[in-house]
Amino acid sequence: MSTMPKNPVARTLMGVLIFQIGLGGLLVIGDMRGLRLPSFGPDAPRLTEPVRPGDQRRTFRPDRDRPVVQPARDPGQLPERLVLTQSNGSTYRLEGGIEAGDAARIADQLDTVQPAPETVILQSPGGSVQDALALGRHLRNKGIATRMLAGEFCYSACPYLLAAGPTRDIADDASVGVHQHYFGENTFLPAAFAVEDIQRGQAEVMTYLDEMGIDPLVMTHALSTPPDQIYVLLPDELERYGFTQTSE
Repeated sequence: MSTMPKNPVARTLMGVLIFQIGLGGLLVIGDMRGLRLPSFGPDAPRLTEPVRPGDQRRTFRPDRDRPVVQPARDPGQLPERLVLTQSNGSTYRLEGGIEAGDAARIADQLDTVQPAPETVILQSPGGSVQDALALGRHLRNKGIATRMLAGEFCYSACPYLLAAGPTRDIADDASVGVHQHYFGENTFLPAAFAVEDIQRGQAEVMTYLDEMGIDPLVMTHALSTPPDQIYVLLPDELERYGFTQTSE
């Protein structure tokens, strides 16, 4: 007799749990044998190639890869950590990698700049998940809307900032992408403990997304996409998972 739950959401979450158990096994084996966690599936094309339904994984190195869409302005080399700058009136830009400590630093700036921010425009290759979640909660508590402009991108941990806006304005040609959270080779924890941390972290992320009104099932794409790739969400997926409002 099958023990799989009948509810489709429960089945999906069980699948995520099974995936994590398998991931844990790979990490333990890697820890014992000095192996790196492999990528799953065929090699993905470069991020500069157009994305089509069913063909949405692209190779991704934050210091090298940019999406094929063209931004309205050339940002040049993005800063290594988040930078807050005024764009126009109460609209600000938040750009750059998300580094440890950025949440507290940017939250202090958001609390003190004048005029008070009503909207932040995001562009980031991602970075520290914990800082993205903490800063995202600060954005939500402050009621600061989030926006993405045509040709700009928000990857890895950045979508957690995007999700935080009580209203979210995402241009059709903006690029939003997710993948597995990266855990580097240089860790002080044995793999068995790292697996526990991964599972705890994924639970925290899914709880956060639910708080923000985002369907946690978006994590099925993240969990199945290796850290050296990015899964680019199509407009209908952004709508399905709640990043954009449902069309009338």
